[in-house]
This record gives sequence, C-alpha cells and structure tokens, in this order.
Amino acid sequence: MTHDHATRTEHDHITRAEHNRITRKNLISSLATGLVIGIIAGAPLGWFAHRIYYQQRAGQVLLCRQQHLGQPEAELKQLCGDPY
Repeated sequence: MTHDHATRTEHDHITRAEHNRITRKNLISSLATGLVIGIIAGAPLGWFAHRIYYQQRAGQVLLCRQQHLGQPEAELKQLCGDPY
C-alpha cells in the first residue's frame, strides 16, 4: 500500500486541521468544566480553611488576653491583636 508523498501530505494536513479544531473545542469545554468543578470544590474548601484559621486565631487572642488579664484594652490590642 504505497501513497505518493503529495497525497499523504495533503491527507495529513486535512487531518491535522480537523484535529486542531476538535482540540480547541475540547479545550474550551475542558476549561469550563474545570472552572465549574474548581468553584464547586474550592468554595467549601476555602470556607473550611477560613473557619479553621478564624477559630485558631480567636483562640490565640483569647489565650493572650487571659494571660494579660487586668491590663487596659489598648495595651491588650497592641499585645494580642484582633481575632479578625
């Protein structure tokens, strides 16, 4: 089964062009799908991470305030910071 060079190149060129069109279409749908999955998965993960950080920071501030009990509020804010 021998093809001459011109026919094979023309056939390969058409196949490559069709392949590129299909690849671009798939790329756009894949990016859209990835974005949707990222939003669906990322929102809860971000929310959980924020809650963990907030709870840890609030605990650190409360512990610092308890260790420096009796000091003025301005000094406590300077030493311990805000939980937010």
